[in-house]
Amino acid sequence: MDELDRAVVNRLQHGVEVAARPFAPVAAALDVEEDALLARIARLLADGALTRFGPMYDATAMGGAFTLAAMSVPAADFDRVAALVNAHPEVAHNYEREHALNMWFVVACERPEAVARVIADIERETGLAVLDLPKLDEYFLDLRIAV
Repeated sequence: MDELDRAVVNRLQHGVEVAARPFAPVAAALDVEEDALLARIARLLADGALTRFGPMYDATAMGGAFTLAAMSVPAADFDRVAALVNAHPEVAHNYEREHALNMWFVVACERPEAVARVIADIERETGLAVLDLPKLDEYFLDLRIAV
Protein backbone atom coordinates (compact mmCIF):
# COMPACT_ATOMS: atom_id res chain seq x y z
CA MET A 1 0.00 0.00 0.00
CA ASP A 2 1.27 3.44 -0.86
CA GLU A 3 0.73 6.61 1.16
CA LEU A 4 -2.56 7.44 -0.58
CA ASP A 5 -3.87 3.87 -0.10
CA ARG A 6 -3.23 4.21 3.64
CA ALA A 7 -4.89 7.64 3.71
CA VAL A 8 -7.93 6.22 1.89
CA VAL A 9 -8.29 3.36 4.39
CA ASN A 10 -7.91 5.74 7.32
CA ARG A 11 -10.47 8.18 5.92
CA LEU A 12 -13.04 5.51 5.05
CA GLN A 13 -13.06 4.32 8.66
CA HIS A 14 -14.73 7.62 9.57
CA GLY A 15 -17.75 6.62 7.49
CA VAL A 16 -19.26 7.71 4.22
CA GLU A 17 -22.20 10.10 3.97
CA VAL A 18 -25.56 8.91 2.72
CA ALA A 19 -25.83 11.03 -0.41
CA ALA A 20 -26.27 10.83 -4.17
CA ARG A 21 -22.46 10.90 -4.55
CA PRO A 22 -21.14 9.67 -1.18
CA PHE A 23 -17.52 9.44 -2.30
CA ALA A 24 -17.26 13.03 -3.56
CA PRO A 25 -16.56 14.52 -0.09
CA VAL A 26 -14.08 11.72 0.66
CA ALA A 27 -12.25 12.37 -2.60
CA ALA A 28 -12.20 16.11 -1.92
CA ALA A 29 -10.80 15.56 1.58
CA LEU A 30 -8.03 13.42 0.09
CA ASP A 31 -7.43 15.83 -2.81
CA VAL A 32 -8.09 13.19 -5.50
CA GLU A 33 -10.68 12.84 -8.24
CA GLU A 34 -13.78 10.85 -7.29
CA ASP A 35 -13.26 8.34 -10.14
CA ALA A 36 -9.64 7.83 -9.05
CA LEU A 37 -10.79 7.18 -5.48
CA LEU A 38 -13.37 4.62 -6.63
CA ALA A 39 -10.76 2.90 -8.82
CA ARG A 40 -8.34 2.79 -5.89
CA ILE A 41 -10.96 1.24 -3.59
CA ALA A 42 -11.75 -1.37 -6.27
CA ARG A 43 -8.03 -2.17 -6.60
CA LEU A 44 -7.59 -2.49 -2.84
CA LEU A 45 -10.48 -4.95 -2.77
CA ALA A 46 -9.19 -6.90 -5.80
CA ASP A 47 -5.68 -7.07 -4.32
CA GLY A 48 -7.03 -8.31 -0.99
CA ALA A 49 -5.70 -5.31 0.97
CA LEU A 50 -9.36 -4.71 1.87
CA THR A 51 -11.44 -7.83 2.44
CA ARG A 52 -14.79 -6.11 2.82
CA PHE A 53 -16.12 -2.66 2.14
CA GLY A 54 -19.69 -1.89 3.01
CA PRO A 55 -22.04 -0.54 5.65
CA MET A 56 -21.91 -1.71 9.24
CA TYR A 57 -25.36 -2.03 10.75
CA ASP A 58 -25.95 -2.23 14.48
CA ALA A 59 -28.41 -5.14 14.57
CA THR A 60 -28.99 -4.71 18.29
CA ALA A 61 -29.90 -1.03 17.95
CA MET A 62 -32.42 -2.00 15.26
CA GLY A 63 -34.09 -4.56 17.57
CA GLY A 64 -32.23 -7.58 16.25
CA ALA A 65 -29.26 -9.58 17.43
CA PHE A 66 -26.04 -11.07 16.16
CA THR A 67 -23.43 -13.52 17.32
CA LEU A 68 -20.04 -14.79 16.28
CA ALA A 69 -20.07 -18.52 15.63
CA ALA A 70 -17.40 -21.12 15.02
CA MET A 71 -17.31 -24.71 13.87
CA SER A 72 -14.77 -27.48 13.60
CA VAL A 73 -15.24 -28.78 10.06
CA PRO A 74 -13.32 -31.73 8.57
CA ALA A 75 -11.14 -30.38 5.73
CA ALA A 76 -12.61 -32.80 3.20
CA ASP A 77 -16.11 -31.56 4.04
CA PHE A 78 -15.34 -27.84 4.30
CA ASP A 79 -16.83 -26.71 0.97
CA ARG A 80 -20.07 -28.67 1.51
CA VAL A 81 -20.52 -27.27 5.02
CA ALA A 82 -19.62 -23.74 3.89
CA ALA A 83 -22.31 -23.93 1.20
CA LEU A 84 -24.91 -25.04 3.75
CA VAL A 85 -23.92 -22.32 6.24
CA ASN A 86 -23.74 -19.61 3.58
CA ALA A 87 -27.19 -20.55 2.25
CA HIS A 88 -28.68 -18.91 5.34
CA PRO A 89 -29.44 -15.24 4.61
CA GLU A 90 -28.64 -14.45 8.25
CA VAL A 91 -25.00 -15.56 7.81
CA ALA A 92 -22.24 -13.13 6.89
CA HIS A 93 -18.46 -12.86 7.21
CA ASN A 94 -17.73 -16.58 6.80
CA TYR A 95 -13.99 -17.22 7.04
CA GLU A 96 -11.76 -20.27 7.11
CA ARG A 97 -9.10 -20.24 9.82
CA GLU A 98 -6.13 -22.47 10.56
CA HIS A 99 -7.36 -23.69 13.93
CA ALA A 100 -9.35 -26.58 15.38
CA LEU A 101 -12.32 -24.23 15.00
CA ASN A 102 -11.66 -23.61 11.31
CA MET A 103 -14.93 -21.98 10.18
CA TRP A 104 -15.98 -18.64 11.69
CA PHE A 105 -19.06 -16.65 10.72
CA VAL A 106 -21.51 -14.06 11.97
CA VAL A 107 -25.23 -14.73 12.39
CA ALA A 108 -27.33 -11.54 12.33
CA CYS A 109 -31.10 -11.72 12.79
CA GLU A 110 -34.01 -9.31 12.88
CA ARG A 111 -35.14 -10.75 16.22
CA PRO A 112 -32.91 -11.97 19.08
CA GLU A 113 -34.71 -15.31 19.40
CA ALA A 114 -33.93 -16.15 15.76
CA VAL A 115 -30.19 -16.53 16.41
CA ALA A 116 -30.69 -19.80 18.30
CA ARG A 117 -32.99 -21.08 15.56
CA VAL A 118 -30.44 -20.37 12.82
CA ILE A 119 -27.67 -22.05 14.82
CA ALA A 120 -29.90 -25.09 15.47
CA ASP A 121 -30.76 -25.27 11.76
CA ILE A 122 -27.07 -25.17 10.80
CA GLU A 123 -26.26 -27.92 13.32
CA ARG A 124 -29.11 -30.08 11.99
CA GLU A 125 -28.18 -29.51 8.34
CA THR A 126 -24.43 -30.06 8.77
CA GLY A 127 -24.38 -32.62 11.58
CA LEU A 128 -21.73 -30.48 13.30
CA ALA A 129 -21.78 -28.47 16.51
CA VAL A 130 -21.76 -24.67 16.33
CA LEU A 131 -19.99 -22.73 19.07
CA ASP A 132 -22.06 -19.61 19.82
CA LEU A 133 -19.91 -16.67 20.95
CA PRO A 134 -22.30 -13.79 21.71
CA LYS A 135 -20.97 -10.31 22.42
CA LEU A 136 -20.69 -9.65 26.14
CA ASP A 137 -19.02 -6.24 25.95
CA GLU A 138 -18.36 -3.83 23.11
CA TYR A 139 -15.08 -2.08 22.45
CA PHE A 140 -14.22 0.48 19.80
CA LEU A 141 -10.81 0.16 18.21
CA ASP A 142 -9.78 3.12 16.10
CA LEU A 143 -7.27 1.46 13.77
CA ARG A 144 -5.12 3.87 11.83
CA ILE A 145 -2.42 3.01 9.32
CA ALA A 146 0.68 5.19 9.38
CA VAL A 147 0.69 7.47 6.34
